[in-house]
Amino acid sequence: CGADSRVRRSAQTALWHVTHALLRLMAPALSFTAEEAWAIFAGKDGSIFEQTWHAIPDHGLDGATIDAWGNVRQFREIVLRKLEEKREQKQIGSSLAAEADIQASGPLFDALARLGDDLRFVLITSRAAVRRVEGAPIEVEVTPSAHAKCERCWHYRADVGAEPAHPGLCGRCVANLFGAGEPRTYA
Repeated sequence: CGADSRVRRSAQTALWHVTHALLRLMAPALSFTAEEAWAIFAGKDGSIFEQTWHAIPDHGLDGATIDAWGNVRQFREIVLRKLEEKREQKQIGSSLAAEADIQASGPLFDALARLGDDLRFVLITSRAAVRRVEGAPIEVEVTPSAHAKCERCWHYRADVGAEPAHPGLCGRCVANLFGAGEPRTYA
């Protein structure tokens, strides 16, 4: 992502909170390692053993949002199984070499469609599209991507090489490195 993008800053903030929590959790078992890591991470903020448990903020998430992400996580397991089948058949090497087409309805469709183009980041595929089909069972079709692989992000995209100055990069990497950055919302 772009250096000053909201998505990048959000990821850095999440990692900061996770590191604070994990260092405090590991301190009783790995005391020397935790103390050394704390000295690097927190600087001159005393010893890890002078700290209390770190409370990770919940940002006021409501039950509907938590349920929607629960649906997405359960559905992701289905996609991971389909990806593994393609990998066993030697049709893809990594999950980024695949594209997913999804058919869903009801709350699952709503949860997946809400993510828009960011769904591919959650599923770790180069492309993911979801369409509503009422009354039909959930279907996932995973196919190998027909596009070229970006040298930087490893996503298979139609716009790899579209920028003559950067022939090995996709459009999103060019935007992130040399432009305003790509628009992302959730992932």
